Amino acid sequence: MQQLPVDNLFLLDIETVSQAPDFHLLNDEWKELWTEKTLKSFSQEMSPEEYYARRAAIFAEFAKVICISTGYFKKEGNDWQLRIKSFYSENEKELLGNYTNMLTQMHAKNSKWIFTGHNIKEFDIPFLCRRMIVNKVEIPAYMDFQNMRPWETPALDTLHLWRFGDYKHYISLKLLAATLGVPSPKDDIDGSMVGEVFWKEKDLSRIVNYCQKDVATVGNIILRFKNLPLLKSEQIIVVE
Repeated sequence: MQQLPVDNLFLLDIETVSQAPDFHLLNDEWKELWTEKTLKSFSQEMSPEEYYARRAAIFAEFAKVICISTGYFKKEGNDWQLRIKSFYSENEKELLGNYTNMLTQMHAKNSKWIFTGHNIKEFDIPFLCRRMIVNKVEIPAYMDFQNMRPWETPALDTLHLWRFGDYKHYISLKLLAATLGVPSPKDDIDGSMVGEVFWKEKDLSRIVNYCQKDVATVGNIILRFKNLPLLKSEQIIVVE
């Protein structure tokens, strides 16, 4: 970790929502598929409808990506800046296409960069790859982790960094930030509210802002791991 240059890190966070705003809007086939997939997960007091509202957004077969926020470090004088750019749309195919086009351009300039985020190895990147397959968007070779040996995977995961080899341990981004004295990103909405903000409030910009704050939090966590000063607000720049 200490040997990794921060300007080779490519920060990543995604936001996802269910394919439909309500279980009852699914056709009969998809209602049955949802029930079959999640039957063992239902509590005795929770119906398939209630479980769909709470959990559908984390299953790539029943959800879609609405925002991808990215970030990279750039040295300005003696200080680091974190520059953040987001891709967002209600049209998932368009969103994924724009994102992969950007990755291709970036890879042509620097092939040594590393995906960096919290729980990206087990959620964000697999989710993106699954949705790319669904939308017939070609998966870039450097995202196709299943064809790589573990040590070849270009990914740095803050969840795994904090585990220190303890593979049973899970920690949320919010808790890790608090533990390390990093300002919390959860000052507006949290992950459980994204679906409601998208489907009911129809406020995608609010979700984008939330996603960008998570990227900034990951950036500061990386700096803490490297024992470097945290970013000040003016050092975090959103690029349109």
